[in-house]
Amino acid sequence: MTASPDRAELLRLPPQGQGWMNTFWVLFGVVALGALLVACAVYTAPPLMTDWQVREAARPAANARVSDGKCSAKIVIHICDVTLNLRTPDTTVARRVNYVFSGLHVGDYSIAVMVDPARPELLTTDLGLDRLWNRTITLLVLMAALVAAIVGALASLIRNRRPASGAVG
Repeated sequence: MTASPDRAELLRLPPQGQGWMNTFWVLFGVVALGALLVACAVYTAPPLMTDWQVREAARPAANARVSDGKCSAKIVIHICDVTLNLRTPDTTVARRVNYVFSGLHVGDYSIAVMVDPARPELLTTDLGLDRLWNRTITLLVLMAALVAAIVGALASLIRNRRPASGAVG
């Protein structure tokens, strides 16, 4: 039985020229995306988790100040790094927080330092608490996209390295 000209069968062939240089770049990309994933887990997730813990009890901190802070925007993703300091009767608490959230915003952010009186070491800001759900969803989507890209790159590398079974030589 022959196929009609309008119904041709397609055979998948491995891409030509898949050498070591392509493998290197795919692995380099996987390592870079993995580093971004680790950075999300190390720098962004802990302040998010502690903000969920103190969200109900947080109050403006009278003896607190922002010693360093900056925000940058990449299209609709905002990244803020802030260093917070709180003077207590016993010591001075310093905490660096990282916020990643999405949205359209033009201009500067004004923030107030917030603290749970029972746990003063968990300093945060009203910006972080106001955008708690936004930060959570943004982080989950970003981490899921990074994992999907890593898995997809590794799967394509394995798929393209596998010799074609039953290939006519």
